[in-house]
Amino acid sequence: MIRANDTVASAVEAGQWDRVIDYVNREVFNKPEEYYTLDKLRKAAAVDRRLTLREILEKVFGLIPRFKSKDELLEEEFSKFVADTKPEEAAAIPAIKTYFKAYVSNGLVREIIESKQFTDLATNPFFSTHDFRAVPARYRAIIPDYVKDYVSLNQFVQ
Repeated sequence: MIRANDTVASAVEAGQWDRVIDYVNREVFNKPEEYYTLDKLRKAAAVDRRLTLREILEKVFGLIPRFKSKDELLEEEFSKFVADTKPEEAAAIPAIKTYFKAYVSNGLVREIIESKQFTDLATNPFFSTHDFRAVPARYRAIIPDYVKDYVSLNQFVQ
């Protein structure tokens, strides 16, 4: 249905994603004929994270072969972080990566770090006090700031 729509197809070809998304939200979603919603499409895709409407449309139009998993996106975001910050402590990179992934993907870990209630990490099954201590001190501060500035957390929600 959406692929056969000339307006949408030409906007996709031209890379006018805002126009395509606006059209789908106005003309396709919540209509009684098919009653599509973004939530229904997300559930049908059965991915371990929240998909954007743009990603769904890219898949529909064959611009991407599949949806990336949460871990694949986390790996990409961490690679960008490493490229931007160029950590010199090579031995600490696994600990930095664990901290980065935990901070991005887990709201409770973010809350503990932001509120500086580090003792709560002792009982956290996702990221422990031991994990936190393995991270060089400067990255304990850099990562939360970097994530706030450069990472869209919404895509990691299920």
